[in-house]
Amino acid sequence: MVEHMPGERAAEIVVVGSANLDTTAHVPRLPAPGETVLGGDTGESVGGKGANQAVAAARLGRSVALVGRVGDDPAGRRIREALTAQGVRVDHLGSTAGSGSGAALIVVDESGENMIVVAPGANSSLSTAHVRGARELLARAAAVVCQLEIPEDAVAEAVRQAGGRVILNPSPVRPVPPEVMARVDVLIVNRSELGAIAGAPEPRTVDDAAALAAGVDGPRAVVVTLGADGALVDGGTRVHVPAVRVPTVVDPTGAGDTFCGALTDALVRGEALEDAVRWAVRAAAIAVTGAGAQSAMPTAAQLETA
Repeated sequence: MVEHMPGERAAEIVVVGSANLDTTAHVPRLPAPGETVLGGDTGESVGGKGANQAVAAARLGRSVALVGRVGDDPAGRRIREALTAQGVRVDHLGSTAGSGSGAALIVVDESGENMIVVAPGANSSLSTAHVRGARELLARAAAVVCQLEIPEDAVAEAVRQAGGRVILNPSPVRPVPPEVMARVDVLIVNRSELGAIAGAPEPRTVDDAAALAAGVDGPRAVVVTLGADGALVDGGTRVHVPAVRVPTVVDPTGAGDTFCGALTDALVRGEALEDAVRWAVRAAAIAVTGAGAQSAMPTAAQLETA
C-alpha cells in the first residue's frame, strides 16, 4: 500500500535515490585483477549516491527529504537514524521486507584513488508507486535530484512529478531515455559519463569536454566535473571553472556527490548556474581532504571561511 500524506511539510530539495551502508578499506595501492593486497582497518558508514547528495545539501543548510528504499534489517535502521541525525527527512525512505539494504564496498589507496562496488539490495525495489506516494513533496520542492542507482522507471516518475528544477546525475552511467533528458534542467556528469552519454571516448581536455557537452540533447544545461581541471558549464554560455587546489587528497569518495548537493543548494538559494558551480567546486575540494563520504562534507560555515 502506498501512503499519500496530504498537507505534509514541504522540503526545499527532494532527492530520489539510493541509500547504502558502505564498508571502506584503506590499502597501500589498488589491486590488479586477481591480486590480493593487504590493507589496514575497515570502517562502516552510511552512503549511496542519493543519501550522500541529500546529506551534502542538508549540511549546507537546506531542508532536504530522501525518497528511496532500505531493507527491513539492522543496516536499514542504521541508515535511517544516521540520515535523521544529519537533518534529512526520511518519511519516504521505505523498508522492503525480505530484502537487505544496499551496500557498497570501497577501497582507497594512499594517493586517494578508489574503487567501488555497489550491491543495490532494497534500492532496486523503489517503484513508480513509491515515488507517486511522494508526489506532493516532489511537486512542492524547489529542486528534485536523481541519480541512477535506482530503477529507471522510478527516475522517470520522479522527473514527471517534479514541480521545480530537475537535476540529474546519471551515475552509474547508462542510457537515459530522451523523454527524461528533455525534463532535465541541469545534467551533472564526470568525464567518463559524458563520453558514454555522447557515444565518444572520454574527453581528455577541457575543450574536448566542451565539444561533447554541446552535443548532448535534452538538458537545458550540462555541467561536467573535471577533477583537477575543475568543472565546465554549458548552459547557453560556456564557462570553465578552475579547480581549487588542496594540499593533500585523503579520500575522493563522495566528492562528486558533495558537488551535486552543493550545486543544488546554491541554485535553490537563487544563485546563477555559474556561481553555483563555483560553490560546488569549493565544496568538493574540501570533501576530498577528509576520510569518508558524508563525514567529510562541509557545512556552509566551513565553505564561507575557506
